Amino acid sequence: MSSIASQFARHGRKIVAIGRNYSEHIKELGNTRPKEPFFFLKPTTSYVSSGGNIEIPRGILAHHEVELGLVIGKSGREISQEAAESHIAGYALAIDMTARNMQEEVKKKGLPWSAVKGFDTFTPIGKFIPKSTVLDPHELRLSLKVNGITKQDGTTADMIFRIPQLIEHISSIMTLEEGDLVLTGTPSGVGPVVPGDNVECAVADASGKVLDAIDFTAVARTGGYLFKL
Repeated sequence: MSSIASQFARHGRKIVAIGRNYSEHIKELGNTRPKEPFFFLKPTTSYVSSGGNIEIPRGILAHHEVELGLVIGKSGREISQEAAESHIAGYALAIDMTARNMQEEVKKKGLPWSAVKGFDTFTPIGKFIPKSTVLDPHELRLSLKVNGITKQDGTTADMIFRIPQLIEHISSIMTLEEGDLVLTGTPSGVGPVVPGDNVECAVADASGKVLDAIDFTAVARTGGYLFKL
């Protein structure tokens, strides 16, 4: 694990991932639009740095979901929307990998999503992007390519729930701690990643300047969990 990913894993106790925060993504998966932010937790052991491998577990149909991550710089509980920005140290480009076929099965049974999102290497992560270098986090473009073909290309302007509301909502339930990562949702275009695929992501500002780009290779995980229908 590189120094960047190890910093998140060492200082952050959790990854809080927002679901269903882009309307077109909700539509493509046939989900209902939430009335308030909806989130789940991922373990920090799922981090993997740019240049590393995304391991696809046996029997799993894995999907990519490119996201803007918020890096918490100051711990807080019951943070107001007005104070939210002061708790953010910066940002990071990330992918929320999802075991889609497993997710479909557990959703039918009303079971938790922890395994679906929590496999090792299921949170590919880029470098820390200082807050001072981002003029407006709601004017960023997120893109993802698989084998050179663009699959996701969206803008954070399309978030249903904006960043201050996300911080307020999460911290009304649980304390956000220094080093935690908040994944803010994914635009439409999610799809499969199979062993042998190359996955490239980028985040750019409104002027087109690339703030970070990350690159991963998908490989088959030969041991561990085997998913069976």
